Amino acid sequence: MDSLTQFVLGAVVSTACLGKSIGPRKAAVVGGLLGTLPDLDVFIPFDDPVDAFVLHRGWTHSLFTHAIAAPVIGECLMRLVRGLRDHRTMVWLTVFLCLSTHALIDAMTIYGTRIFWPFSNDPVGVGSVFIIDPVYTLPLLGVTIWALVRRDWTERLRRGLIAALVFSTGYLGLSMVLQSHMETRAREIFAQAGIQPDRVLALAGPFNTVLWKVIGLEEDSYHNLYLSLLDEPASEGTQVARIYTHPRRPDLTACLDDSDALAKLEWFSRGYFKAEELDGKLIVSDLRMGMTPAYVFRFALAEHAETGVKVIAPERSMTHRTISGDDGSWLIDRLKGLDIERKSERLVVREENQVEMIASC
Repeated sequence: MDSLTQFVLGAVVSTACLGKSIGPRKAAVVGGLLGTLPDLDVFIPFDDPVDAFVLHRGWTHSLFTHAIAAPVIGECLMRLVRGLRDHRTMVWLTVFLCLSTHALIDAMTIYGTRIFWPFSNDPVGVGSVFIIDPVYTLPLLGVTIWALVRRDWTERLRRGLIAALVFSTGYLGLSMVLQSHMETRAREIFAQAGIQPDRVLALAGPFNTVLWKVIGLEEDSYHNLYLSLLDEPASEGTQVARIYTHPRRPDLTACLDDSDALAKLEWFSRGYFKAEELDGKLIVSDLRMGMTPAYVFRFALAEHAETGVKVIAPERSMTHRTISGDDGSWLIDRLKGLDIERKSERLVVREENQVEMIASC
């Protein structure tokens, strides 16, 4: 999640646990700083852009690391803040909760978080919430501001903190229910269209859990669906939803059997990736983050040479980073449940259908 959300979540957790002992203002500041601590791994140097991508949210986001760090950081806090010296158990618990809740809400996004490191290196990425979701963040922000302007602890503040935590946690639970519903609905739509994808993944749309992007993954292609909770039920004989189908080009990635970077991307994306050739370079994109063709994480892994395809040091590709100017209004209309075609993606489909699919190997 975004840094503001991580700060206010840590602040609310810390204030609920320590606010009565050291005052809500001080507890909120301590918790907010602890809540952002795991993201300091962005300053760790990596060998290349692919490593920076797949190794973020690693050991600093592990619940095991947090359990080890809690007493160490807790003892430091007890020496810095006088009011905590008689509350060792609560201080240790608060530190662990501020760190671990950071990792757990990160795991609710699709990016992936290795919360079980070192026992499992596989990232957990649910994808039921977007990296920024005002419905989740605003209640936490409200009580954090309340805590920061209060010098003394009150019972009313305590109830407000609990209400914000219960609401935000319940919202995360609801998002997983909605995600499951959208995946079930998408399978029905795919089946009606004669498509049997190997896997289906529903992802919360930007800043909300009303509009969802659903990916149906096959070996040679992938299918995008955009479904809203406000969609009108389809009438008999009418098209249920618009399906946008794109090639994945496995013929291109077949050239990179010895590429460590491709293996890392395939593992991290859980297979939700595609390849394409742009300006003489082979580009691999993570399909889960962004919308066709504007994927956030794209990497050039190879280029054409006289002897064929040549593997290169991974490069972050900035091609197609921006979405069409029509997509903003389309997102709003689609969120409302209006049956609007995404023109930019339909254009991409037409362009792809005009490209002759020739393997490069």
